[in-house]
Amino acid sequence: MSRIQFSGQEKLVDNHLSSSTDSDSSPSVSFTTGDHPSFASLDSRSSNNGDKPQLMLATEQSSVIQPILTDLYQLSMAYAYWKSKKHNDNAVFDLYFRKNPFGGEYTLFAGLEECLKFVRDYKFHESDITYLRSVSPNYIEDEYYDYLAQLDMNDVRIYAVPEGTVVFPRIPLIRVEGPILKTQLLETTLLTLVNYASLVATNAARFRSATSPGKVLLEFGLRRAQGPDGGLSASKYCYLGGFDGTSNVLAGKLFDIPVKGTHAHAYVSSYESMNDLTERCLCDRISKEQRPFADMCEQYLNEIGSILKIIPEQTNKGELAAFTSFAIAYPTNFLALVDTYDVLKSGLPNFLAVSRALHECNYQAIGLRLDSGDLAYLSIEVRTRFVIVAKKFDIPYFEKFNIVASNDINEETLLSLEKQNHKIDTFGIGTHLVTCQKQPALGCVYKLVELNGSARIKLSQDVEKVTIPGRKNLYRIFGSDGKALCDLLTKFEELSPKEGERILVHHPYADQRRAYVTPNSSVSLYKLYWSDGKIQETLPRLKEIREYAKDQLEQLRKDHIRDLNPTPYKVSLTAELFKYMHDLWIANVPIGELK
Repeated sequence: MSRIQFSGQEKLVDNHLSSSTDSDSSPSVSFTTGDHPSFASLDSRSSNNGDKPQLMLATEQSSVIQPILTDLYQLSMAYAYWKSKKHNDNAVFDLYFRKNPFGGEYTLFAGLEECLKFVRDYKFHESDITYLRSVSPNYIEDEYYDYLAQLDMNDVRIYAVPEGTVVFPRIPLIRVEGPILKTQLLETTLLTLVNYASLVATNAARFRSATSPGKVLLEFGLRRAQGPDGGLSASKYCYLGGFDGTSNVLAGKLFDIPVKGTHAHAYVSSYESMNDLTERCLCDRISKEQRPFADMCEQYLNEIGSILKIIPEQTNKGELAAFTSFAIAYPTNFLALVDTYDVLKSGLPNFLAVSRALHECNYQAIGLRLDSGDLAYLSIEVRTRFVIVAKKFDIPYFEKFNIVASNDINEETLLSLEKQNHKIDTFGIGTHLVTCQKQPALGCVYKLVELNGSARIKLSQDVEKVTIPGRKNLYRIFGSDGKALCDLLTKFEELSPKEGERILVHHPYADQRRAYVTPNSSVSLYKLYWSDGKIQETLPRLKEIREYAKDQLEQLRKDHIRDLNPTPYKVSLTAELFKYMHDLWIANVPIGELK
């Protein structure tokens, strides 16, 4: 058995199988101790094959979260630090972003668990060292490669806000402290683990806020995602952001996310007539007798035709056969895709006929899916016909059949449907959700803010890119209504805000933008997650993070999360940090001379 890691999620698997054979079949994935995934098989492969390319083994391809998943310049700087004997200087780096995505005013922080697993398992393996030797200048000393081979992150410390926290621009989401060579090597991988996770979780939260309470949102994006790892990450973090389930079966297994799905158009069009049916009977749920189910479906189609004023002979009989066979296969889970031919003239009547037959066999259909056309209009018409048939047959639950809608839905579509008083219960959303078409990247950065106790600042003509120097603490200030007023950054050694004590707070870059705030309460947002070679906090399960993220969004005022012209949330500095930053800013700006 060996451990493989896909998007940071570990499972023990048999080396010759792709599915788990563990006796513990729990779908949740938790932290485990132990070595980084073994690359012994790669190291032992013969190199005497000339220039013939060597393919990755499955375990190696899955274990992409590793030290050499980085940019070359990180490794170049690492050697330069080592060469100049600067590698043990104590550094502090901040990971943050500069602008909220999607034109909104909030972001959900995600990816922390993956970051901690990466740091925990950090190790250069023999194959990594061999590869680095092959692409590096030949004058690099053997001692340096020996140093890399022994490298771990046990003397690094990581502070972060909890995963699922609502965060804002300029707030350090993660603070990394330790030897500069090591903390520098973490940059690219931490960024790639946080950037997409936070972006897609935020996108999911925005989709959630664009729908009415109680609507079900399902992530259907695996086939459109940027590769299998992107698909898995999307399923995980869309669930964190508020989605209710996924079509991605592997994500369901790994992350304990509810999996949902029915059938595609191919299943419907694979039938031409009722003569294609090889199974025509269904066992009654209560009496257990075999019922002539296919004949019942045809009989009830004729009855429904007169009720809905459609011609039963004009409905597609291949579609009726497909629905009949699917209901025989899944009598307790019948949900039909009804737009293969015509929703109102064929798909809906065929669905209702099969649902009526299921009812007579003591089963209940679930509903139908719309995948094209005017979704608002069709959902209203379908719901109206559900009510008519329910009353005619005296079957009340027919009125409440689930209407599922898909068809390239984006945030604007959801908002438009709300204005049209649609009757859709569940949305299946893929492309626009998982690819984040509205904005492709969050833009997190990783900046040095302190070295050996001395603050560092990066200046820019673009003021928003000027860094906030030094180690900092972060507090969220709440008003008397329980809503968040602002986030406050302080110097590390400053006292925490006190309840009822007025504080002067500053905009980070504008002298004239300042205000007094009197906290009704405040919370410190940073926790020490990694030090002394181990994870210091108990990490919550994905479902717990999901609930925490929901609570976080409810702590914001409605105007901060509305879709049109949301109010910017204030991120402020104490007077002491503001002065410290601007004194350092002035000290580092070259003075010009007019001639």
